[in-house]
Amino acid sequence: MMLFSEGFSDSRKIGFGLTVGGVLFTSLGIMLFFDSLLLTMGNILFLSGITLAIGAKKSFFFFVQWKKWKGTLCFFLGICLVLFGWAFTGMVVQAFGFVNLFGDFFPVALRFARSLPIVGAVLRMPPLAQMLDRVIRSGRMPV
Repeated sequence: MMLFSEGFSDSRKIGFGLTVGGVLFTSLGIMLFFDSLLLTMGNILFLSGITLAIGAKKSFFFFVQWKKWKGTLCFFLGICLVLFGWAFTGMVVQAFGFVNLFGDFFPVALRFARSLPIVGAVLRMPPLAQMLDRVIRSGRMPV
């Protein structure tokens, strides 16, 4: 029986772990009324995880693409605002940048989520399914 992690290098496994940790710290920071320290730790873990998971060169070229300059600017401006204590404003700006940077990936993630047992059943409910069908068909988030 082949495990999920057998096909990945050690740095990629660590990168995935750091990325998940970053998402968890960010979620906890939002739940605890935009705690700047948790949000900052989440940002650091997320960025270092992405860098380890896909490599430094690919990460650099992902963030400096000309067609994604608005997303990159907003994402890093949001991180700076969180670092300087403007947690809510920083997270709003960072969320806008995140959607613009990773918006091409959302339809793929939604297709995968629909194949999951419990989440898929919720995503296939009629009102939600109609909205998600438009997102998946267009191949881009409506931003």
